[in-house]
Amino acid sequence: MAAQSKKAAPAKAKAAASTKAKASAKAAPAVRAAKKPAAKAAAPKAEKPAAKSKAPGPPTFKPILNAKGEKVINLALQGGGAHGAFAWGVIDKFMEDGRIHVEGISGTSAGSMNAVVHAYGHLKGGKEGVREALHNFWLAISEAGSKYSPVKRNQFEQMFSGWNHDKSFASEIFKLVTHSFSPYQLNPMNFNPLRDVLEAEVDFEELERSQDTKLFLSTTNVRTGKVKVFHTPEITSDVVLASACLPYLFQAVEIDGEYYWDGGFMGNPVLYPLFYYTDARDVVILHINPIERPGPPTMSNDIFNRINEITFNSSLIKELRSVYFVQKLLDEGWIKDEHREKLKYVLIHSVRADTALSDLSVSSKFANEWSFLTMLRDRGRAYATEWLSRNFNDIGVRSTVNLQQEFL
Repeated sequence: MAAQSKKAAPAKAKAAASTKAKASAKAAPAVRAAKKPAAKAAAPKAEKPAAKSKAPGPPTFKPILNAKGEKVINLALQGGGAHGAFAWGVIDKFMEDGRIHVEGISGTSAGSMNAVVHAYGHLKGGKEGVREALHNFWLAISEAGSKYSPVKRNQFEQMFSGWNHDKSFASEIFKLVTHSFSPYQLNPMNFNPLRDVLEAEVDFEELERSQDTKLFLSTTNVRTGKVKVFHTPEITSDVVLASACLPYLFQAVEIDGEYYWDGGFMGNPVLYPLFYYTDARDVVILHINPIERPGPPTMSNDIFNRINEITFNSSLIKELRSVYFVQKLLDEGWIKDEHREKLKYVLIHSVRADTALSDLSVSSKFANEWSFLTMLRDRGRAYATEWLSRNFNDIGVRSTVNLQQEFL
């Protein structure tokens, strides 16, 4: 038994070894297969970047013409007291040129006066009616000023101080008094000679019914601090006087239970009504207040003058920045095609007064001598002549003002 067991043990060991060898042989291919480097997966083909949609860029336009073949534009008239006679000269030249038709006018202060006189003159006699009406209006302003102006200069002052009133004795007293007492104290009867001039030169009842020129006059609501724009059917002499109501000179003007001051505080002038309520896409701004002046002012009167200019330009500059933003959206294709037609692409032009009125201070805005007003008219005509020669072909086609460069 023992011998048999000894003989069986080697046999079992041999059989186990044989089984192990067979198992190893079977496993070997699998091991070798596992050691083979895996085939590289095919790399996905690089996709070409999607072609960027090309921005449309500034659109091209054809001028809007009326039945007479005149280019149709809108005017934006700044306020600025007697300096509004500069705008008179520009308008006079535009009318004399005869190639431009004004669809709508937005005005503030003296710009509102020019606007209503323009509209009424055009209603009565076309372009020549505008020229005659503006001449008669500014002549009446001069005549009223010779009677009632508190800052009239004597001949000696006129001879040695030029057109500015800074060193005029009457002007200095006027500033002292108006900064010490309110118009409710100084003028309790609320006398305003401008009312008589306006009502003599413009039939407001006839103008209200007119659809000849669309008017948009800016005022500042004293209670809310917001701009209030009056349209043609709403315009009366009170509206024009409210638009030109400097609060340290005149009592606030009441219209339908609300009180209003000069529109220049909130819009000098506002532009948006010209976008929404007219067909013309060209807006020609007639600047009265210089936007740029070289060097900082160092004298008291010059500092006050510059503050006045910056204040009464600020609202207009902000609105021009908004116009540029909309132009950028359209130019660079940020607006979907189905929405592009909802935005009006406005073409901006401007007749700047930076050089034309740079020699005049804020005190000269109260001047009323006929020689001064006609001098401003002639400056306006000269600038308009030069402006038309450079820019007329661009009206209706493209803007002539680089908004990004000049106002951003």
